Amino acid sequence: MCDTPAVIYLLAGVTAAGKSKISLKWAQQIGGEILSCDSVAVYRGMDIGSAKPSIPERQEVPHYGIDLVEVNEVFSVADYQVYIKKTVEEMKAKKKPIVVAGGSGFYLQSFLSPVVDDIEVSGDIRGQVEELYSRKDLDGILFELKKLNPDGLGEMDTLNPRRVMRGLERCLASGKSILELKNEFEKKPNPFPEFEKQVLWLDRENEDLERRISDRSQKMLEGGLLRETEDLLCAGIAGNAPASNAVGYRECIAHLKGVLPEEQLLEAINYSTRRLVSKQRKWFRKHLGESARFVMDQSFEADDPGQLNWIRHS
Repeated sequence: MCDTPAVIYLLAGVTAAGKSKISLKWAQQIGGEILSCDSVAVYRGMDIGSAKPSIPERQEVPHYGIDLVEVNEVFSVADYQVYIKKTVEEMKAKKKPIVVAGGSGFYLQSFLSPVVDDIEVSGDIRGQVEELYSRKDLDGILFELKKLNPDGLGEMDTLNPRRVMRGLERCLASGKSILELKNEFEKKPNPFPEFEKQVLWLDRENEDLERRISDRSQKMLEGGLLRETEDLLCAGIAGNAPASNAVGYRECIAHLKGVLPEEQLLEAINYSTRRLVSKQRKWFRKHLGESARFVMDQSFEADDPGQLNWIRHS
């Protein structure tokens, strides 16, 4: 009798679509465990704004990828890749089906294709580049980067200081050009080649999603999002840009600092959530494909996620 191929189910979805409920039902149905793919849920204390699964839900189905670091610690995509490599091996050893659920694009990509290179940038090099940027601004670091890349910079966004700084750091650390690094990166193997990947991304009709976003934001504020943000400020979230810029928390921080009036807070969160949804849809269409999209209407009930349009990702 042949062994059943190992499968990773990747359940993506726009914010407020209802992917948490469906991922829970699907994991229950197949006896699987859930690996979160959410760049906010990795932080302890960021509970309400990231809509983490409840304690009873976590007791019912084991969840991974949640509450990994303190809110004053930066957690990168590279850190996530290290974590999921270890976690997937543990889940595989237990012979448990793996359900990856979330909406963070680069985290999802970590299961499908290379995301980051293996170049280690020393603190000295990073400090040199930051010091150069502080003295000479974007023009200064771009000038130095072009000197190291006589054959050009490819498709790099040279108006983005962060991209230019990152490019200069990697050229200095590796001794190679941007084009050489790009060619090497494109030859890297895809992650988890021993697994078949089944993909599905959830969406809603705009009118339905608008209502769900408004309800979600309202419930978060009523559930104590402002109080949670106050605690996070005391814990050092302000010094962690990825965490403090997360939708919901960014607006609450602005309000607590006196920048955003209370009467504008709800709509500000709704607006940021809509913008996030737009970015998510764009990313999902590009990387997962339109054929893997399932649009739910208001009457949809996720009684049998297995009947949804799972697509094999090649």
